[in-house]
Amino acid sequence: MATDLSSRVVLVTGASGIAAAGARLFAEMGASVFIVSRTEEKCVRLADEITSAGGSCGWARADLTIEEQSAEGVRSCHEKFGRIDGLFAVAGGSGRRLGDGPLHEMSLSGWEGTFELNGLPAFLASRDVIRVMLDQSPDDHGSRGSIVLVSSVLAQHPAPGYFATHAYAAVKGAEIALTRTLAAYYAKDGIRVNAIASGLVETPMAQRAADDPQIVAYAARKQPLADGLLQADDLAGAGAFFLGTGSRMVTGQTLAVDGGWAVSESSP
Repeated sequence: MATDLSSRVVLVTGASGIAAAGARLFAEMGASVFIVSRTEEKCVRLADEITSAGGSCGWARADLTIEEQSAEGVRSCHEKFGRIDGLFAVAGGSGRRLGDGPLHEMSLSGWEGTFELNGLPAFLASRDVIRVMLDQSPDDHGSRGSIVLVSSVLAQHPAPGYFATHAYAAVKGAEIALTRTLAAYYAKDGIRVNAIASGLVETPMAQRAADDPQIVAYAARKQPLADGLLQADDLAGAGAFFLGTGSRMVTGQTLAVDGGWAVSESSP
C-alpha cells in the first residue's frame, strides 16, 4: 500500500493545524501543493516554509464560504499547475462563538452559522475541484483525482459532557454522508472520495480543550494511543494515503484517526 504523491497537484483548504500539516507532508512526498485560505498571512508563511524546504507551493486568499472566491481559488490552482489531482478539504472551525451548543439552547443563527462555516467550504471546494477533474485526462492509474474531506469523530461518537456542539456534529455527519454519495456517483469517472473522522487534535481550533485540564484528562482516556490530544501530523499521513496511489482502489470510506476514541470508555 505504498503511497506516491510525486507529480501530483494537491489543493489544500486551510493554512493552519491539520491543513498545514498535510500541506507540508504532501510537498515532502513530491506533490505540488496549493493552499487556499481566507488568511493571507498564514498562506504566505506556510507557502514560504514549504518552498524554502525545496517543495513546490502556491497559494490564494479566498473565503471558502463565498461561492465566487472559492471558484477563484480553485481556478488559481489550476492555472498555476495545469491540473488538480487531489483535494484535502480541512477548512472550517468551531461554531461556539456563533451560538453552537445544546440544541434546546441554540439559536437559528448558531445553527446556520456553524453549517455555513463548515459545510460551505466542503461543498464549494469539492464541487469546483470535481468540475476540473471531470475535464482532465486520467493519470497512468486511470484516476482523475482524489478528494479527502476531514470530518470529526463527534459525528458518530458524541461526547455530551464536554462537546455538546450539536450543529458541529451534524454538519460533520453531513460531510460523511456527502463522501459516500459523491464516491458512488463519481467512481465511474475515476474520481475517488473518502473522509477522515478526526479525533481531538491539538490545533488552534482546539485551544479551549487544550487549556482545560478536565478535557485533557478525558482525552487521555478516550484517545489512549495518544495519551491526550492528537497532533496534526497524525492526520496528515491518512490524507497522504487517500490522495496517493496506494489507495487507488479505495473510495467511499471514512477512516477514524482518533487515537482510540471510538473504541474507548469515557469513565476513569
